[in-house]
Amino acid sequence: MPSVMESIILELELRQNYLNGEAVDTIYFGGGTPSLVPTEYLGKILDEIARLFPGKKQEVTLEANPDDLNSIALAIWKSLGIDRLSLGIQSFQDEILKTYNRAHNSDEAKQSIQMARAAGFEKFSIDLIYGYPHTDHRLWQLDLEEALRLDPGHLSAYSLTIEPQTTFGNWAKKGKFIPAEEEFVAQQFEWLQEQCDTAGYIQYEISNFSRPDQAALHNSNYWKRVPYLGIGPSAHSFDGSSRGYNPSSNPSYIKALSTGSLPFVIENLNREDHINEEILTSLRTRWGLDTASLADRYQLDILEIKGPIIAKLTALGMIYTAGKTLTLSRKGQLLADSIASEIFLDSHDLP
Repeated sequence: MPSVMESIILELELRQNYLNGEAVDTIYFGGGTPSLVPTEYLGKILDEIARLFPGKKQEVTLEANPDDLNSIALAIWKSLGIDRLSLGIQSFQDEILKTYNRAHNSDEAKQSIQMARAAGFEKFSIDLIYGYPHTDHRLWQLDLEEALRLDPGHLSAYSLTIEPQTTFGNWAKKGKFIPAEEEFVAQQFEWLQEQCDTAGYIQYEISNFSRPDQAALHNSNYWKRVPYLGIGPSAHSFDGSSRGYNPSSNPSYIKALSTGSLPFVIENLNREDHINEEILTSLRTRWGLDTASLADRYQLDILEIKGPIIAKLTALGMIYTAGKTLTLSRKGQLLADSIASEIFLDSHDLP
């Protein structure tokens, strides 16, 4: 039976035509812990991508844990053409890192960026999590101050979410962990916006902030609904018409590919799905929802169809309109998903 890595190479070959010949401009190694993957396998995957999808790659990103970084690994990653590191720091506070069960500590988190810079890396993304329950906002303020002091060029910040069937979910159910109140979390998000703005970081998507010339290209393409091919267990793909995903089980993934079959499950999207996906993703970005472009492609005027709702949201200060582009206000960003759902179209709205 082949290994997961061998199966990934095979899947690449079998899905060479998935993107219908479109150029592959960005590559992203993410999910799980790709920084623990032996470098020879990373090299083989990149070689195979170069063979099957020729053309210059504008960005090659690797997710990495701070404790996985060392001078040898960094030198090899750079030699392979990896030019952006996405560092899963989460926090610079040892107290929080222990609760999150992270292997690294605060010092390793800080040193990871310094080590990467010394190895010649110029592009970084660091992940932080806000909304950790505390008596005040001091811990989050310290985290954000440290992140901006290190000035990585790109920052992704996500609210702590408590999901069922997870450690936090079980703790919350037993009363061992009490999640922060929504207002507390909202205040931390507003602090994040203010401090990033002061530091010269642009919020190009609700959870992503960067210096003007350092937005993550792969990340930006996702929000623009550019087609992409996902390879490996749990990977998702989008070809512009339909979405699909691979099984999360390694054995199921390997077994299917060992017989020459693709384990890919297709989710067909209808006209309504495409429109509502575009509403959802575009409203999360600083460039907003271009209703004129939507009208050209789908022969509908969302400003007319949803006029009363858009007027209401505008009066509430949730959205604003520039020409025919709808953009969320900072106030509206706190309720992005619910606002998008109000603007969603259903079959009765479609001409």
